[in-house]
Amino acid sequence: MVRILITGGTFDKRYDEIRGRLHFTESQVPDMLKLGRSRVEVTLRTVMLVDSLEMTPADRALIADNCAQAPEPRLVVTHGTDTMVETARAIAERVADKTVVLTGAMVPYAFGSSDGLFNLGSALSFAQVLPPGVYIAMNGRYFSWDRVRKNRETGVFEEVEGPGAGR
Repeated sequence: MVRILITGGTFDKRYDEIRGRLHFTESQVPDMLKLGRSRVEVTLRTVMLVDSLEMTPADRALIADNCAQAPEPRLVVTHGTDTMVETARAIAERVADKTVVLTGAMVPYAFGSSDGLFNLGSALSFAQVLPPGVYIAMNGRYFSWDRVRKNRETGVFEEVEGPGAGR
C-alpha cells in the first residue's frame, strides 16, 4: 500500500473565472487516480492545500511529521514544484526508513493539458520500486532529493553533479 499525502501546489489549483486567479477548493488526486485507472492500493490524506511559494518552515515540518508517522513504508507527496526540493530536504532530515517520492505539475490538472496525471502515475510506480530514501519524480524521471534542481529557464527538473544523481 502507498500513502499519498496531498499538500497543494499547481497540481490542485483551479481557475477562478470571477477573480481571474488560481485558487484551491479540493484535491484533484482522487479524480486523477480514477481517470488513470490506477490499481495501486492507496490511502489518501490531505495535509494542506498551499502554494509551495507560500509554505512556511512549520508547513514543511508538518509534511515531514506526516511522512514519519505514516504506517506505510512507501509514500507519494503531491507538492508545488517551486519549493519541492526544500520540502524534500525537510523530509530527508526526519525520515530515513521509508521511500518518499515528491511530485507535482507545471500546469494545473484542471486545465486538461497538465503533466500532473503522468507525474502522479510515475511517482506511484517509483514509490513501489525504489529503495528507502527521498526522491523527486517529474516527467518520467526520478531524482535523489539532494541531486536535483528545478531549471526555471526551461521549466524542467534536472540532476546536478555528484553521487546519488537522479535517473
